[in-house]
Amino acid sequence: MRILILGGIREASTLATKLVQEGHDVTTSLAGRTKEPKPLKGKVRTGGFGGIEGLANYLEEHTVDLLIDCTHPFAKQISANALEASRRSGIKLEIHTRKPWKHQQGDQWKEVSSLEQARDEIPKNARVLLALGSQYIDLFKTREDVFYLVRMVDAPEKELPLPHHSLLLGKPFANWQDEMEVLKANKITHIVCRNSGGKGAYAKIEAARHLELPIIMVSQ
Repeated sequence: MRILILGGIREASTLATKLVQEGHDVTTSLAGRTKEPKPLKGKVRTGGFGGIEGLANYLEEHTVDLLIDCTHPFAKQISANALEASRRSGIKLEIHTRKPWKHQQGDQWKEVSSLEQARDEIPKNARVLLALGSQYIDLFKTREDVFYLVRMVDAPEKELPLPHHSLLLGKPFANWQDEMEVLKANKITHIVCRNSGGKGAYAKIEAARHLELPIIMVSQ
């Protein structure tokens, strides 16, 4: 089959490899936020489609047999576009979604429904590991009393608007011991993150559990 994967999470790479090995013609579409993404099996395209109509046209023009949504759990717009484009074009859609992390014994989570609520829940004079996408950073600049350790895969193209911050470049560590050392070295008192599920970023959750650090967990 000719398959289009809407990528964005680590599992998309595994899926692309499996489908290519099975002999399918696979293209993985990436949003393009990461400058040097991990190499993928099959073909790769970068950038948006131009909304629902653009995606539907792409599916028809490239005679795609199967569309697979393997995007980030919070990429709600592209997932909604994929559903409607599938309906319009008549091309089958498979949804491969991560299950969210579940609260474990010892976790100290404050669950909130928006990034605005997460910002407002940060205590005064906290030192926060801000583990969010670069497009969400501006929202936190109003908290001038807070120090942020900002984790980003790629260096930002311009200075971050946060009054007090340091950058932590690179992907999260795979084990909680290394994550714990980062938290201790930077005297982090709180973590702000989204409940994105999966294994790739879970080590910080385990590290926080061992250090008894509060996490402000965004569910939407």
